[in-house]
Amino acid sequence: MRIRLSGIVLVACAAIASAGPLLAAPMTAAAATSAPTSRASAHPAAYVPIRGAKGTGADRVFTNMDYNGGPVMPSNTDYMVLWSPSGLSAYPAGYVSGLRTFFTDLAHDSGGHQNVDSVSAQYNDLTGAFSRYQTTFGGALVDTAPYPPTECPATPPVTACLTDPQIQTELTRFVTSLGLKTDLSHEYFLLTPPNVESCFSNDQNASPPFGGCSAGEPRNLVAFCAYHQNTSLSPMLIYANDPFDATNPLCQDGNNPTGNIAGGEINGGLSHEQNESVTDPVPNDAWTNGAGANQGQEVGDQCVGMMGTPLGTAPNGAKYNQVINGHFYWFQEEWSNQTHSCLQRLTPTEARPHARFTVTAGSGLTLNFDARGSSAPGGVAEYVWQFNDAFGAQTVEQTTPTISHTFPSAGAYSVGLTIMGHDGTSTGNGGIVTTGQSGITPGFTFGPKHARAGHPVSFSALGTVSAQPVMTYLWEFGDGTTGSGQSPTHVYSRPGRYTVKLVMFSGVGSAFPGAGASPISTQSLTVIG
Repeated sequence: MRIRLSGIVLVACAAIASAGPLLAAPMTAAAATSAPTSRASAHPAAYVPIRGAKGTGADRVFTNMDYNGGPVMPSNTDYMVLWSPSGLSAYPAGYVSGLRTFFTDLAHDSGGHQNVDSVSAQYNDLTGAFSRYQTTFGGALVDTAPYPPTECPATPPVTACLTDPQIQTELTRFVTSLGLKTDLSHEYFLLTPPNVESCFSNDQNASPPFGGCSAGEPRNLVAFCAYHQNTSLSPMLIYANDPFDATNPLCQDGNNPTGNIAGGEINGGLSHEQNESVTDPVPNDAWTNGAGANQGQEVGDQCVGMMGTPLGTAPNGAKYNQVINGHFYWFQEEWSNQTHSCLQRLTPTEARPHARFTVTAGSGLTLNFDARGSSAPGGVAEYVWQFNDAFGAQTVEQTTPTISHTFPSAGAYSVGLTIMGHDGTSTGNGGIVTTGQSGITPGFTFGPKHARAGHPVSFSALGTVSAQPVMTYLWEFGDGTTGSGQSPTHVYSRPGRYTVKLVMFSGVGSAFPGAGASPISTQSLTVIG
């Protein structure tokens, strides 16, 4: 049941069918149950560290982002998910409306080059898709389900602590119950009220304890302000967890030109996660730093605390560095390969490198890679390879186009190639390769080859990628519908040519090579009448 009030969708679900006035007596969903800790949550997410914890160091050449074979978001429809059993009353005045204004402003200026989201539009994936600044605001959703039993520290003033598996379980239930899309163009930002905190796991003996917790927890447990990732459940969905940190000095610097409390949340990590989600929605499988002391950092991580040059002073006396839809904001820059720096805004260059490579089988477990078909304006400065086959391995960066690599065991591996121009402009390519075989391995097969409208098409995907079993499959069938599972069937209602995309999540990529990968694969099929 949904009622729209001033652009906010209040959602209440019940375990049994029930009717009644939603505003007078909202029903709540059954408490979400905790999912077991998985490989995904062992190395979970790309997170905003607390202030002062930013790593230092540099990639061997450019400190740039490297491509690892996974998907980007070609567009992004953003939803606010306000999980609060007591509804909106748990949030400070101005918080929800201020965040709604921010997402609405981002959508209004979509496609422009005047704010930081334009910096992220330079990154692509192997399908040819770019993480364009093409933003839509889907709306604010209120989830009134009770919180599950606390499995991480909840000492006062903390009233509840949610683990990442609990968050994944509830977001999956909630989004599915509303029939909302779960694909590479939709993201769900979880925004919990003050004193509702998060930890990555329920294991107090982990290192750090509980996997690290949000900034409102005791200081000895604190690791992050916010994070983004994908669920390891079906259907796979892209999400960010932004616990309330709008007034927490560990997460934001206190400069707030917005005139409402939401400015602190945006400063504290929401903009950071939104840009990282677009360029690397399955963390460390698309664009991430693959070598040096900054290995595993994304476009936002390398720019934490970097605000650039203020553009002016807002009426309340605070500095601002972004003007979005005529409103003043203050938040961090994002990393640009094109300039080897953090930027407030960017007009991406039209002249881009081309990344191409061939694969031939060598002896045993060795494959030979040849990127001499690649090019870049002014010549290729660097060929960067990611093989996703050994835990902690860094990318191989070289100035020559050919390389041989011996994999540790037989099987299919996701690989990535980044071509860097001398100015840092970059393009990525990649694919799945299999030991003992030449060429790129299709991620899936389908039949019949000559499908007919109204008749089922059967798909079958790989079960293991980069030495780990696939946990979650995300299918986009090319007709606006999605699917899950290793072997789905789909019926196309109309004749036409359709491009099918598949993301196979077996674990995180370049930050933790050897823990799996999340390659994107694509094939086209023709449906006849």
